[in-house]
Amino acid sequence: MGRLEGKVAIVTGSTSGIGVGIARLFVAEGAKVIICGRREAKGQAVVDDITKDGGEASYHFMDITQIESIDKLIEDTAEKYGKIDILVNNAANVGLKDGRVDEVTLEMWDGIFDSDVRGTFYATKCVLPYMMKNENGGSIINIGSMASCNGDLGSTAYACAKAGVDMLTKYTALQYGKNKIRCNCVRPGLIVTPENEAKVPQMLKDIFLSNIMVDRYGCPEDIGHMCVYFASEESSYVTGQIINVDGGMNSHAPTVAQFKALNSRTW
Repeated sequence: MGRLEGKVAIVTGSTSGIGVGIARLFVAEGAKVIICGRREAKGQAVVDDITKDGGEASYHFMDITQIESIDKLIEDTAEKYGKIDILVNNAANVGLKDGRVDEVTLEMWDGIFDSDVRGTFYATKCVLPYMMKNENGGSIINIGSMASCNGDLGSTAYACAKAGVDMLTKYTALQYGKNKIRCNCVRPGLIVTPENEAKVPQMLKDIFLSNIMVDRYGCPEDIGHMCVYFASEESSYVTGQIINVDGGMNSHAPTVAQFKALNSRTW
C-alpha cells in the first residue's frame, strides 16, 4: 500500500466499468483521484463509495468529445490540488459493432475518432504543461484495446482509432521522456464488468474463453493493477510500452483453440 501516496490522478471515464476499477485501486494506494465523466449521479456514487472507506476522491463533469470540458477538468484539478501527477485516458466510445469498411459511415467514423483519438490527444496535450512543472514529471496511461492488435470481421473504425492511441503513446513517450513524463498504454482483453455482464452473449463469452490462455475473463481490477504499476515510481524506467492485459488471448496462433478442441498439437 502507499505506492501512489500524495499523487493526484485524473481517471477519465471513471463513472463505471474499467475506470472505476482503476480509480479504486489508485485510491487504495494513496492517490487523490478525480472521478470524471458525463453521468454526475453515477460519478458521485463512486466518490461516495470511495470516501466512506476513507479515500479521497471528487467528481468533475467531462465529455471527452467536448474540448471545453477537458480544459476545465485539467484547470480545476490543478487549481484545487496544485499539481497533476497522473492522467489515465480511459474515456472512449466503444464501437465494437461499427462494421466493415463498406458499412461504416463517415458519421460513425468521425464519432469514434472524436472520442477515442481526438479526446485522448487533447487531454494529453492539456496535462503536459502541468506535468512539466512537477519535480518528478508525471505518468500518462492510455487505455487502448486488443482490437488494434489484429484485423477482425468488424469494428473497423474502433480498431483504427485504438491503433492511433497506440502510436500517440509512443510519440508522447519519445517527445517528453526528458521531462520525466512517461506514457504507456494498456490494452484490455474481454473485461466483464457489472454494467456489461448481462449484455455480453454467452456465445461470445465462450468464443473468447476458448482463446484465453487462463481460466477466466478479465475484470476491471486486472486493468487497474497494471495502471497502478505504470503510475507508480516502480515503472520509472518504463515508457512507450503497449501492454496487453488479455489473459494471453493475443499471444498465440489463431489455430490454437481449434487444435485444443481436437486434443491435438498440430495436424
